[in-house]
Amino acid sequence: MQALCAVSPQDKVALAQALFREAAGLPVESERPAAAAPVPGRPDRPLLVHPARVPRRSPTRPEGLAALLHAIAHIEFNAINLALDAAWRFDGMPREFHLDWLRVAAEEAFHFTLLAEHLASLGHAYGDFAAHDNLWQMCEKTADDVVARMALVPRTLEARGLDATPQIQSKLRQARTPAALRSVEILDVILRDEVGHVAVGNHWYRWLCAREGLEPVAHYGALVERYAAPRLMPPFNDGARRKAGFSEDELAWLRAQVP
Repeated sequence: MQALCAVSPQDKVALAQALFREAAGLPVESERPAAAAPVPGRPDRPLLVHPARVPRRSPTRPEGLAALLHAIAHIEFNAINLALDAAWRFDGMPREFHLDWLRVAAEEAFHFTLLAEHLASLGHAYGDFAAHDNLWQMCEKTADDVVARMALVPRTLEARGLDATPQIQSKLRQARTPAALRSVEILDVILRDEVGHVAVGNHWYRWLCAREGLEPVAHYGALVERYAAPRLMPPFNDGARRKAGFSEDELAWLRAQVP
């Protein structure tokens, strides 16, 4: 709870990583303790705006590269909170569920650190650019439904990164600057780990569907409609999605939704 409520990104990173290091010896509460501060804790900046108001810049230019890295850092900062919230919020889940999400939070914290350090090398810091809040909004919408949370956060919003990252890397390679190529290296690390994070979501979504007698593909479609989840558009990174545990039926459903 202290990590989730931490306002400073540096404090949140340190607390999330320490929590995972100590996780094996921590008790899992039968009921979650009340939040001692607003959830999630986050700094005053960046300014949060509608996604359409987030400026788009070319990553082949220095300012554009910084803006891109900032956007990804914002995703990773939110992902720390998403993982911590999953570990804290949902009662009645196996101990392994909570340990999985604490591990994810620590890895997201590492990603944020890599991006923040690279931003600093370009003369910028987290908070220098406007950002949007779509990830956390879906977290709030699914706060009372662990099945929907697993379906629509790791398996939908975070899985978009599996599709988008190779395209971003391709654009960065075209720039051929040391800063752009370092960005590609960081994204390699993030993509590798995000496959595992989406796999955690897939595992627990299927576990919950089995527990509650739900058919995973059909119920996922119902949840997309119920919570107005964003429609995912191609190209899809089928290879990464398969590694993350998506079935052929799920990939076929995804392609069938494309207009």
